[in-house]
Amino acid sequence: RKKERVDQNSASNASSIYFPEWIYKDLEKEDNGRLIESGISGEEDEIAKKMTVVGLWCIQSSPLNRPPMNRVVEMLEGSLDALEVPPRPVL
Repeated sequence: RKKERVDQNSASNASSIYFPEWIYKDLEKEDNGRLIESGISGEEDEIAKKMTVVGLWCIQSSPLNRPPMNRVVEMLEGSLDALEVPPRPVL
């Protein structure tokens, strides 16, 4: 199946892109422009990024790659710098 290249800002094609793939691309770009425009502080931005990375870990294709809840809590309470972005799922 050929993947469609979809502009992130295109609402009309939003359902045609795999949402986690969009999130990975957003993390790679580290584009904080839309967060700054909406008035999100640096601390709130860090919390949002941390929740995003932890969420990506929790939806890994293989259950063996998903963290247990005690690890999820540790990741959320820990430093953003200590978190690794999980590998992209293979579709």
